[in-house]
Amino acid sequence: MTLVSPSAFPALNVTLSSIPAPMRASGGPRPAPGTVNRLFFDAVERFDRPDALSSKVRGVWEPMSHRTILERVRRTALGLLQLGIKPQDRVAILSENRPEWVIADYACLCSSFTNVPIYPTLPAEQIPYLLNDSGARIIFVSTSEQAKKIASVRAQIPSLLCIVGFAATTADGCDYTLAELEAMGAKDDSVTRAEQFKRDALAVTPDQLLTLIYTSGTTGNPKGVMLTQDNVYSNVLGSQASLQLNDHDVALSFLPLSHIFERSGDYFLFASGVRIAYAESMDTVPVNMMEINPSLMMSVPRLYEKIYARVVENAISGGGLKKQIFFWAKRVGERWSDVKLSGREPAGLLAMQYRLAQNWVFSKLQQRTGGKLRFFVSGGAPLSPDIAKFFYSAGLIILEGYGLTETSPVISCNTIEHYKLGTVGRPIAGVEVMIAADGEILARGPNIMKGYYNNSDATREAIDAEGWFHTGDIGELDEGFLRITDRKKDIIVTAGGKNIAPQPIETKLKTNKYISQAVMLGDKRKFPIVLIVPNWDQLEKWAATQSIVWTSRAELLAMPTIQAKMEKEVNAQTVGMAHFESPKKVGVLEHDFSIERGELTPKLSVKRRVVEKTNQALIERLYAEAE
Repeated sequence: MTLVSPSAFPALNVTLSSIPAPMRASGGPRPAPGTVNRLFFDAVERFDRPDALSSKVRGVWEPMSHRTILERVRRTALGLLQLGIKPQDRVAILSENRPEWVIADYACLCSSFTNVPIYPTLPAEQIPYLLNDSGARIIFVSTSEQAKKIASVRAQIPSLLCIVGFAATTADGCDYTLAELEAMGAKDDSVTRAEQFKRDALAVTPDQLLTLIYTSGTTGNPKGVMLTQDNVYSNVLGSQASLQLNDHDVALSFLPLSHIFERSGDYFLFASGVRIAYAESMDTVPVNMMEINPSLMMSVPRLYEKIYARVVENAISGGGLKKQIFFWAKRVGERWSDVKLSGREPAGLLAMQYRLAQNWVFSKLQQRTGGKLRFFVSGGAPLSPDIAKFFYSAGLIILEGYGLTETSPVISCNTIEHYKLGTVGRPIAGVEVMIAADGEILARGPNIMKGYYNNSDATREAIDAEGWFHTGDIGELDEGFLRITDRKKDIIVTAGGKNIAPQPIETKLKTNKYISQAVMLGDKRKFPIVLIVPNWDQLEKWAATQSIVWTSRAELLAMPTIQAKMEKEVNAQTVGMAHFESPKKVGVLEHDFSIERGELTPKLSVKRRVVEKTNQALIERLYAEAE
């Protein structure tokens, strides 16, 4: 990452402090320093509900009370102490979302152990680097599969003292189960010990290192982001000021707790008295929504893209009158949204038409989310404004926000009261945002990381002398609302000197029902091209209607008819774009991008350079054909 400095723009004579007000925004004063531990104990005492957490066990949703959570957290922490773990030691967690993840996490926080979360989707060979760099002494694992991952590479991790299994056992390579660890802690538990445990937890200082989160990025080794108690605490308070929750709310949690978006979100939910239900898996989210009836959910755009594609496909496949009614309702919803978002109240014929659209179409979509949803929260990647507008018109508002692991994570977020389509909202309380002279988004506040672990050079590169964190994203401010336009390092500069922001184009392409993934390339080339992965369900259905016969997907993709079909769909999505922005050639890939092949980060961001390297032969062929 290149820092913006006055010397970088001598002709402009610009310094960061002289950036004009329209290019700066603030969410208000910083909260007083504090700790997540204080939020935890306050929530337990204030809400004391019987169903603070819920998870599905053998097909039945089982609740866990605040009191049970506190007891299990304390006993887990006491068990870790008996294993010889000391304050400042690293403790890793390799697990899917479940109550035990939360118990292990709070046990670390309350005892000043530094939690090192690891994505459960990571292959075994990528884990030793994370554990060795952090010096983790204990690792919690969820299942037999996760335990066997660690057992297979344990010889490569000299610092690792033992493996503790949630559902995994010694037969899977664990040294202890969580139940055994809690039993060890229970032997040291008493009323006096519980009181001392609370005093010690509340004595933890705001600058204590809370977690070490490794961000894979798109190049190089992962960097360990050091977040303190106050980094996350301030972000929770800022989020509470933006999004008003209460103890009647229910949240369905399914994004990985190993990512700061869901984890900090869960701290926010827990501190607000919200009941948190953990989905069985990403695949069961639609079913779990109907069972839990959530009032709010956090997700990345991929969920909304899939819901939208499914709704449109159902309407089209219904044919005839059903199809006509759906697209009529969609058009009515768009007009209604335009009026609402301009600050006016729809009236007359439009209001009557919208009521019909609600009854005939939108109410059915609301029921599929459980019928009680107040709002979605979206983050982690750009959300298509078209999809956001569709959900808004359907009465399912998506509050898009923005942040990074290094910012704990929230920088800005739309709210019910302050909402602007196509933006990621205004800065939350305590956070300042500035647009640098080259368009890069800078952020400053108590949420900015302590630095990168064992990497002072990268820290100095990311945080300048005035405390501004350089996000690497390009954006602009619109009446205080932040709009993301692209990643700084992803900007494509063609051989003709034209600058192309690929992310908005890729996002638009993915709204097409035939396109699952899209990556635009063309840096230092005469023109851009795009590589796409088809939505195979839709493409195969279409091929069947054309009486096309195939034995494999590779054979299907080789057919000129299929190539022409996918080029037609891409071209339909790029109508109206500048000539230099439109991809001149389309490459179609058989397989979706994956973490295992290194094409995706654990948070599902595409590694553009890896995709380009992996498909170099295809790319060169496409450019040769165009020439």
